[in-house]
Amino acid sequence: MIRTGIGFDTHRLVSDRKLILGGVEIAYEYGLLGHSDADVLTHAIMDALLGAIADGDIGQHFPDTDPKWKGADSVALLRAVVARLKEKGYGIVNIDATVLAERPKLMPHIPAMRQVLAEAMECDQTAVSIKATTVEGLGAIGRREGISAMAVATVSNLN
Repeated sequence: MIRTGIGFDTHRLVSDRKLILGGVEIAYEYGLLGHSDADVLTHAIMDALLGAIADGDIGQHFPDTDPKWKGADSVALLRAVVARLKEKGYGIVNIDATVLAERPKLMPHIPAMRQVLAEAMECDQTAVSIKATTVEGLGAIGRREGISAMAVATVSNLN
């Protein structure tokens, strides 16, 4: 059985935070504000995976009301989501994700993001597609107030 899930996340850019996307720290004057490390790309992928197996969302599994998740490494949380996926008998077929950001330019960082995420998901890098785009200066993202990411996950039953 093949199943598909969709994920989306967005966080505000602020000073005095590291910018982490796809588990990779990117040198930039701003970082994303959130309870965890606010890695919107990894969060979107986690929600897509959870959606594919109809197992809620990251807010249910890692609530921002729980101090245990304060400053959490999103790649570690992704590993926990992948473990849930396996427990339910599913494996990852493909991830396709897009990051929406005016700045910084992300293309040079995409190979490292793919490597980190593929390792965390225990899949081949060829199963992890990451793209980056701008919104041509429109809206909050265009004004460089935040960064968003969306992802689609395809999984298959291993049984």
